[in-house]
Amino acid sequence: MKSGRVLVTFDVDGTLVRSTGADANYFHKEAFRRAHVAVHGHRADISIDVIKHHGCTDPMVSARTLGAAGINAEEAAAKWPAVAAEMVAFVKENEHQANVGLDVLGGVGALLQQLKSRGALTGLVTGNLQPIAWAKMKALGLQEHFTTPNFGGFGSDHSDRGELVKIAARRARELFPDEDIAVHWHVGDTPADVVAAGYGGARALGVCTGVFTREELMDACAATDPNAVVVHDLKQTDALLELLLRS
Repeated sequence: MKSGRVLVTFDVDGTLVRSTGADANYFHKEAFRRAHVAVHGHRADISIDVIKHHGCTDPMVSARTLGAAGINAEEAAAKWPAVAAEMVAFVKENEHQANVGLDVLGGVGALLQQLKSRGALTGLVTGNLQPIAWAKMKALGLQEHFTTPNFGGFGSDHSDRGELVKIAARRARELFPDEDIAVHWHVGDTPADVVAAGYGGARALGVCTGVFTREELMDACAATDPNAVVVHDLKQTDALLELLLRS
């Protein structure tokens, strides 16, 4: 007989971790920079910080950054697979630097541990390429708190976040075919996460730990899912468990 399980997927940057210091999010930014230079030459030697990239998937970040460097969208799209491959190669060679300029946000470790111990299925839905996302989680001591085998939806799968929510749910069902997923929550810090949750058939939990205000997240909820919830942070473990685990 199948048993009901709760699926909870998490965005990474701004939700589980924050960028800090002079080397903020160094690993990810440097992967982009080196890959862009390797594929497009020194005209692409610019930081992704030239654009507003919060809530974007890696393919979108790449295209917009290259656009700021004068590289047209068609060329960026055609060469994206080569850029992604260079980024993955950078990860393999520099995984030990994945935690540089990153801190785990308050309450995250405790919440992930409790969700796992209480039987929830937990994974990632992030615009990060899959190797970059898990490298960050491993380096920050969080990977072990996710369901094994690890799963999720990533920027290496699709450029649209809503599709990533669907992909993560599908992978969970494929990995655990004897489980009935009673409810899927997606947790994120941007309006794009809230919208993606609704599109992907999940309930949204917006968290105000990124660059967006509570009002901006609430507006996204009102437009997408009136049943979505917005919280200040992930520190209130007991209250969050009560919310997420009731089906």
